[in-house]
Amino acid sequence: MKHLLNLLAAVALLVWGTHLVRTGVLRVFGANLRTLLARSLGNRFTAALSGIGVTALVQSSTATSLMTASFVGQGLITLPAALAVMRGADIGTALMALLFAQDLSWLSPVFIFVGVVLFITRQASTAGRVGRVFIGLGLMLLALERVVQATEPMMASPVTQMLLTSLASDLWMEIMVGAVLAIVSYSSLAVVLLIAAMADTHVVPLGMALGMVLGANLGNGLAAVLTMARSSVEVRQVTIGNMAFKIMGVVLMAPFIGVWISYVEPILPGTAHSVVLFHLAYNVIISVGFIGFTQWVAKWVARLLPKPAGAQSGRPHHLDASALATPSLAISFAVREALYQADVVETMLLGVMNVIRKNDEDLSQRLRRMDDEVDQLYSSIKYYLTKISRDDLGEEESRRWADIVSFTINMEQIGDIVERVLQDIEEKKIKKGREFSEAGMAEITELHQRLVSNLRLGMSVFLNGNVRDAQRLLEEKVHFRNLERAYATSHLLRLSDGTVNSMETSSLHIDLISDLKRINSHISSIAYPILESAGVLAPSRLKGSVRPLTETPQGDHP
Repeated sequence: MKHLLNLLAAVALLVWGTHLVRTGVLRVFGANLRTLLARSLGNRFTAALSGIGVTALVQSSTATSLMTASFVGQGLITLPAALAVMRGADIGTALMALLFAQDLSWLSPVFIFVGVVLFITRQASTAGRVGRVFIGLGLMLLALERVVQATEPMMASPVTQMLLTSLASDLWMEIMVGAVLAIVSYSSLAVVLLIAAMADTHVVPLGMALGMVLGANLGNGLAAVLTMARSSVEVRQVTIGNMAFKIMGVVLMAPFIGVWISYVEPILPGTAHSVVLFHLAYNVIISVGFIGFTQWVAKWVARLLPKPAGAQSGRPHHLDASALATPSLAISFAVREALYQADVVETMLLGVMNVIRKNDEDLSQRLRRMDDEVDQLYSSIKYYLTKISRDDLGEEESRRWADIVSFTINMEQIGDIVERVLQDIEEKKIKKGREFSEAGMAEITELHQRLVSNLRLGMSVFLNGNVRDAQRLLEEKVHFRNLERAYATSHLLRLSDGTVNSMETSSLHIDLISDLKRINSHISSIAYPILESAGVLAPSRLKGSVRPLTETPQGDHP
């Protein structure tokens, strides 16, 4: 029992070390890795090469799958290109298994010591996150050494021998065992390294180990499918297409296990090398050999899992729960959903003028109902962001997290104001059959056009973070405020002249241009975080110093 517990602890340590490396690399290089993927998708072969590089760094083909699926969802790449990336991702995992199969145990204490020093002394910086990666690498090497130590005594157990005998004659059972291990551990890399270590100490015979390796690859694909079962269609298409390639690879390679043992294994330096090289050969064959089938598999997956004809109103479109394990990716999904929320707000705002011109009460009510969607999207985005671990975010991503929260709050408040404006138009204009004066309508139209233009500029500032555009947005705030004051004065002059239409719509007119100014203020707020980060925002608009409130002016003593 003690030896079994030691083995289970070593396996758990191996899985945990893999997790530390993956999350550490994503914290440091997450955004850069996504950029690398995006720039390497010109054709299937460069896409596969980028998949190898990214997966070798993050040690998780699942993380690569999520990044790739997000590009498919944004329409940046096609499904065949995404499947080509996954062909390279599988090779990247196999190459890392080959590296860790070498005798690197002497590096374990070095990695752990350096990693702990960096993590403790520079925890909040990039150096601290790199230290986390070193700790993970050290724990993986230490775990592999512990696996070897724990499995040697287990060979003497008759129970172990009986179990091995019952499994050795059934290839599909071996594949099933490997698949279950990969699903439970959520890491095919850890399982392949475990199998290699067990085969090297003769806990399992080589034939069984190779069958379990095939199962581990199959289980890795199945784990991704199960994990992302409730994700968007684009994500599921990538994982199911990847699973199809893995199944074809298992069917192709399973009959050649005997050939490998007879002709390849004798020329290799050890059993562990035989296992990891078989793992590499399997992934090279399904990646290089089957890369020409990406178009065919993509068409099959698209028929099996078609995209919905239209988005469902009121439901989050981009908030993928499976992306929460990759914070940089989750942030990008939240940005997309926030922009969708802004699109709904823009639709409401554009419809205001049609309601005013055509006195369309039905349109007004439809637009007012859209505010419920804006509110629901705000709640969904806020809840999604709270589930992203702030500890896993870098400094830039933490700022982006705060920017998204601020942006969605502003959009939600704009939606509330537009709903209130539409209600006022119904009650004070449409139901009473009143019209704005020609001059008053021209002023409202001018303010509305500027407001829509500023909203679009604000969306661009939020998406791109351009400092010059942010400055333009604040300049527009000043200009808009001056126009609002000028038009309020003009309206009062028309009242003095006794203009009938102006007198009938006076309350609505003043409230309307005031509400438009409030909306513009919320839009302008988008610029503040960008300018503050760039260091170009003045601390105060006041010209002189302000005396503290607790200070009592001379001569005012009681």
